[in-house]
Amino acid sequence: MDFTRRQFAASAALFASPGRAVRLGGPIFLKSDDPAALAREHKRLGYAAAYCPAADVKNTPRVNAIEAAFKAENVVIAEVGAWKNLLDPDAAKRKENFDYVVSRMALAEAVGARCCVDIAGSFNDKVWYGPHKDNFTPRFFDATVENARKIIDAVKPRRAKFAFEIMGWCMPETADRYVQLIKAIDRPAFAAHVDVCNAINSPEKFYSNAAVTDEIFRKLGKWIVSCHAKDLQWIPEMNVHFVEVIPGRGEIDYRPYLRGIAGLGYEAPLMLEHLKTAEEYNEGAAYIRKIGAQAGVSFA
Repeated sequence: MDFTRRQFAASAALFASPGRAVRLGGPIFLKSDDPAALAREHKRLGYAAAYCPAADVKNTPRVNAIEAAFKAENVVIAEVGAWKNLLDPDAAKRKENFDYVVSRMALAEAVGARCCVDIAGSFNDKVWYGPHKDNFTPRFFDATVENARKIIDAVKPRRAKFAFEIMGWCMPETADRYVQLIKAIDRPAFAAHVDVCNAINSPEKFYSNAAVTDEIFRKLGKWIVSCHAKDLQWIPEMNVHFVEVIPGRGEIDYRPYLRGIAGLGYEAPLMLEHLKTAEEYNEGAAYIRKIGAQAGVSFA
């Protein structure tokens, strides 16, 4: 990381102002297919952002109902997840995945979501998001640029953005790499999606995660559209082993994360993910709100 003490102090001062209220969101456990009921449940839980409910972009009445219901409760739809491997080694599967991501991008645009998000992919032929020796090569970079351009050009979105989530074992793995991708893709509809935990892939970054967060917001701030919330613990073994845990049970410093989001000058939701139960999500949300209060950050 290219951090000096002076740079860290300067950017910490930049994010000291509370700025905008943060829109926190997460999965809900209400068993209903009614958009109005789902939107009300988000509001009841204190969420001001949501993952897009299940929908097919071709089902226009449902898409319109989702958009109207969540607007009525002042809950923004943060993201439509795509979660397919755009670099699958099998050509037929790769084409199928690409078409699916295009449909998800179209849904994000139709429902007024902040973004459609996927990972860039992997050359791993067994685990769609798994590591591979070629995931940091020019071939990976060039294919990722081409995929993003084709997806955006197929949909031509005016409201929603397309983004790749930061990952630890494929591009974009750092803020600098993300900037390179943004410039190479060269599309206004391409944006940045942040998951600080995914950017922690070494002991140095684990213990200096506040600096990692600061660098991400310093370099990507004007492009960030949505963020993920979780935490990391280090399990002592003979090699490095980080494990995702409920926010507050790990080592991630949420103060620069929340200040970074609040200081963007526009709304980029923070979405809890990868927990198991409603109680775990409640605990994580309560911790984030507590740290926000300590950091002078408010929530919508």
